[in-house]
Amino acid sequence: MISFDNTEYAFAYKTTKELKRANFLFSSMGNPLLLNTGLKLMPLAMKLHIPFTRSIIRQTIFKQFVGGETLEQTAVVADKLGRYNVQVILDYGVEGGDDGEAGYDHATEEFIKVIGYAATQNNIPLMSIKVTGIVRFGLLEKIDSGMNSNEGTLMKRYYKVIGLLGNDEKAEWERAVARLVKICETANRKKIGVLVDAEETWIQDPVDALTILMMDTYNKEKAVVYNTIQLYRHDRLAFLKASHEAATERGFVLGAKLVRGAYMEKERKRAAEMGYPSPIQPSKEACDKDYNDAVEFSIEHLDNIALIVASHNEYSNLYATQLLDKKGLPHNHPHVHFSQLYGMSDNITFNLAKSGCSVSKYLPFGPIKDVVPYLMRRAQENSSVAGQTGRELGLIKKELERRGQLRIKN
Repeated sequence: MISFDNTEYAFAYKTTKELKRANFLFSSMGNPLLLNTGLKLMPLAMKLHIPFTRSIIRQTIFKQFVGGETLEQTAVVADKLGRYNVQVILDYGVEGGDDGEAGYDHATEEFIKVIGYAATQNNIPLMSIKVTGIVRFGLLEKIDSGMNSNEGTLMKRYYKVIGLLGNDEKAEWERAVARLVKICETANRKKIGVLVDAEETWIQDPVDALTILMMDTYNKEKAVVYNTIQLYRHDRLAFLKASHEAATERGFVLGAKLVRGAYMEKERKRAAEMGYPSPIQPSKEACDKDYNDAVEFSIEHLDNIALIVASHNEYSNLYATQLLDKKGLPHNHPHVHFSQLYGMSDNITFNLAKSGCSVSKYLPFGPIKDVVPYLMRRAQENSSVAGQTGRELGLIKKELERRGQLRIKN
């Protein structure tokens, strides 16, 4: 029986000094006034080049949640995690778009560089990309709007809207598709998995369509491309099942990375302002139920679903292992992988690894100025998820006490 309360396993990879730093950081994030002040000042201080800002960020929140500023720096973290049977999902944390087409081409080359690097490492089987890094947000928004104005299957609506684009926008879209093909083609050749991140609901449909097209091409024999399915949306369990039907019909392996989601407050606010029904689940209980039902559905269809349980919810991870046990399947089944963000939920990650599960840390990297938006989301996430900061703090304090008692005995 897996226990997520075992702090000896959870923090074996951290020194006492690192634990104390994490204790200070999560204590700070648990203070609403301190957190809100920090979130306002951090981007401003970076913009104004205030002395020591980068150094402070690097030694605190950056070190907790990011693998380094360069690919090479992530190797130190990946090697350390590998000693505890924990793998790595690399995420180039730069959120592009400021430089137009040249920026999208540059991001594509960076993604390809990540794939090439991962292929040389034993501990990095997967990497993550954002479609908004390789195509204009406004174009995604226009295509999504058109798709939602039509009826029929996802792909039928997609092809209809693409056919109606003007010549310039059609050419722009074709360049974006070519970038994604280049990324997936390289990943397939180098035997590295590609996780396509989820986006806001008002641009998600074309992202889903593109990802399904890539899976139909590259997932014929094994999962190379994975879609990210956000179960905080009330329609995503049905979408998972529809995607499985398409995979069965077309003969490809459905790569499904299941998350709860990251845009809840933004989604609710936009829906209220624009007067359309909220796409968000009516309650946390409804979200949890759909998430666990999605895990169960995926494990029931492991013949052509490759599942990534990407969750910080202890029960959802435990439930997945129980379903595997019930079916007499090994915890390291080739179509089941677990993942948590680097710097969070070590009690889940390392105890899963100890039980033999295939598990990874999602490890972003990039220049400090470019990963500030990611760091802000992590800080907000820890404060907004009920009990998250308290749980992290409680486990860290428990391990510090255990080590203190051990020192006294010795």
